[in-house]
Amino acid sequence: MAETDDAVVDAQDDLAAAVLRPLRAHHAFESCVEMLATSIRLGIYPDGSTLPPERELAERMGVSRSTLREAIGALRDAGLLTTRRGRGGGSVVEFHPVEPGASTTLERPREELLDALEFRRIVEPGAAHAAATRTLSASQIELLQASLERVSSAAGKAVHRQADAQFHLAIASLSESPLLIDAVTNVQVRLHEMLGAIPVLDRNIDHSRQQHAAIVEAILAGDATKARRVMESHCDDTAALLRGLM
Repeated sequence: MAETDDAVVDAQDDLAAAVLRPLRAHHAFESCVEMLATSIRLGIYPDGSTLPPERELAERMGVSRSTLREAIGALRDAGLLTTRRGRGGGSVVEFHPVEPGASTTLERPREELLDALEFRRIVEPGAAHAAATRTLSASQIELLQASLERVSSAAGKAVHRQADAQFHLAIASLSESPLLIDAVTNVQVRLHEMLGAIPVLDRNIDHSRQQHAAIVEAILAGDATKARRVMESHCDDTAALLRGLM
């Protein structure tokens, strides 16, 4: 059991490393806040977990420690983090995912969100195709399998939503393309908002789990055509529910 837990932690670290990358924007503070907040909302750093040390985060994101501290302070003011002092302390995540369907309020215009579904239909099948064409390292295979296990065994719909986002980000990270990872991250943020506005259907979750397994099987087999095709079907099914219920 301990070995399994360690593998999941290692996979989470790999995913965080893929999403939290050097910032290219001129507005480092704002971009730092956005990237960290996105990582928290999508469950890369789940409720109760502690962010990596400031030195490690600053180096990973390519910002000064003072900029990182300001960003962490902003997230603390927003209620996403608390700071624990002393040995074993640090910046602790305080974010309780809202159960899908609990709110029908959308932060963005509906037209923008529907456009995101079209964009997703392009980038996520492309990411699956790219992943299947690569020779994956042992750590990349472990990340993919751990992400699949987490979303397959997620207990509770809010936890499943976060695990689902991490699964798709894990696939994008296998491409090792910063632009593709950014695109999938942005799509998942919008998808997260949309799925929060509709009730989650158990039958759809079961169907999604079957598709997730088929996507992973295709990627590991190097079958890029199948990986793209199954991911397209997966995106189409989710889009159909959202267009009908949102």
